[in-house]
Amino acid sequence: MNTSVENDIKKAVAEFEVLLREQYERNEGIRARREAGESGAQGEGPIVIGTTAGDGIGPMIMKEARKVLEILLQEEIVTGKVQLKEIDGFTLENRLEKGQTVPDEVLAAMKECDVLLKGPTTTPNASMNTKNLESANVYLRKAFDLYANVRPVSIPEEGIDWTFFRENTEGEYALGSRGVRIGDTLDVDFKVTTLEGTRRIAKAAYDFARANGKKRVSIVTKANIMKKTDGDFLRICKEVAEDYPEIETDNWFIDIMAANLVNKDIRNQFQVFVLPNLYGDIITDEAAQIQGGVGTAGSANIGSDYALFEAIHGSAPRMVEEGIEGYANPASLLKATAMLLSHIGFTDQADRLEKALAIADDELGAKMTGLPGGGTCREFADKVLENL
Repeated sequence: MNTSVENDIKKAVAEFEVLLREQYERNEGIRARREAGESGAQGEGPIVIGTTAGDGIGPMIMKEARKVLEILLQEEIVTGKVQLKEIDGFTLENRLEKGQTVPDEVLAAMKECDVLLKGPTTTPNASMNTKNLESANVYLRKAFDLYANVRPVSIPEEGIDWTFFRENTEGEYALGSRGVRIGDTLDVDFKVTTLEGTRRIAKAAYDFARANGKKRVSIVTKANIMKKTDGDFLRICKEVAEDYPEIETDNWFIDIMAANLVNKDIRNQFQVFVLPNLYGDIITDEAAQIQGGVGTAGSANIGSDYALFEAIHGSAPRMVEEGIEGYANPASLLKATAMLLSHIGFTDQADRLEKALAIADDELGAKMTGLPGGGTCREFADKVLENL
């Protein structure tokens, strides 16, 4: 090996030791907080709902989501029980200018909120010739320790009522920006599984199943190949399952589960899923597509003390470049809005929004193609408002 490659290897070994120590300490920190008893209780004063539009189609769909919140929470806002806080500066341009995934002033404003409704954000990539910033979603999930990504998918006419619990702070995404390169011939990224991180996402899935009368939880991994990380994820989830004897537990490999979701003979038999980060990201997009498209599904990111709600789709910069962002479907962010309302205790308002969304989906869903000639963002949102 030449001297340059030898130096790269030594540097990578040193960096890997740092990563190992960081992740070990992270696991110990989660354990300490669990043993201390995290309440996540709402403090005194108004519930502060932050809204931040992001970039791409974000401002277009967030405008409609804020209208919905202002109508559904009108009385609570007037009486001071709820405060809506608009957070600016979370655009790709500002993030690149500051050289920060989440600019300091934006993060500080987010921390002043109890929950956050977030629009989609663009993650720079190699083809963009810009600074290589980390994914804002990954950054926020780690910053607020939002370990549970919860994504419901429902197709009543097929008897499908799925809820996915995706681990949100580990897996391949935990260290996605900290891989190593050796010379110009070898790249290595890292995948993380911890005892405490896996235990808490499994417990969240089983607690949800018990509280909502669900009888089946499916653990999804690739434990036959990823024997350490996925192998431990499967083992730990099974250990947690022992505390829920009334709930049936099965386990599947991710490739077979992806096939199961398109198998109409069996897919309505599944109810709750728990799975690692990357698999959860991919398979929930598949599930959303089965429901009607990635523009139709909302997403919750839940931690012990904070929660963030967002659409599951991206910022669609192509639509902005082509000047067709007005055709973006706001349904995904509006469903996230309903999840937010339910999370902070406004279940009646959440139910009203869900019913209004169902009517809009029935009447306009097929028209929401994202293309000229299809339904518009404003048209869909107005139909929702009309039925509130």
